[in-house]
Amino acid sequence: MPFSVWLGKLFLKKDVRNFGDGNPGAFNVIKSGSKTLGIIVLILDITKAAVPVGLAYNNYEIRGLPMALIAVAPVVGHAYSIFLRFHGGKAIGTALGSWIGLTIWELPLAGLIATLIGFGILSSPGWAILLGLIAILAVLLFWIPDKMLLLIWLVVAIVLVWKHRQDLSQAPKLRSWVSKLIFSLRKH
Repeated sequence: MPFSVWLGKLFLKKDVRNFGDGNPGAFNVIKSGSKTLGIIVLILDITKAAVPVGLAYNNYEIRGLPMALIAVAPVVGHAYSIFLRFHGGKAIGTALGSWIGLTIWELPLAGLIATLIGFGILSSPGWAILLGLIAILAVLLFWIPDKMLLLIWLVVAIVLVWKHRQDLSQAPKLRSWVSKLIFSLRKH
């Protein structure tokens, strides 16, 4: 369900794919002119993954390969939406939603903190997302070593890395304020 495209057309009378990186998603709704609608779209994208994944995992106690398929379905569905001829968004919100549905806070919190730090210090969103993926993997390996969750991480990581491949094809660059800070620290 490409909420960004549908709500962008309904409320903004714009195709959000004409803004930002050209993908459907909450950030392009913001870039098209509405922070409020962008936040609503982000919440909807997170929710469309968190609710079904959380119900399957916590309420129906589905495990193993069936659960892995349920958890990656919203991410793959957002990245390759059938409603948009398989040209979907970058699946950041739905990936977060899947992790919320699976672990409530542990994995989403680690991924979100690392991603926000990445956005703060790096100029490329793809590298910030990669930091978040690495943080989630670290938590999985050291605190929640579950094979099913590792399989889900692998598939989600493949989708996110592929969707951010253009950013990741370039070396990471520090934001100017970080470079200035490092330069000033070296002088002293």
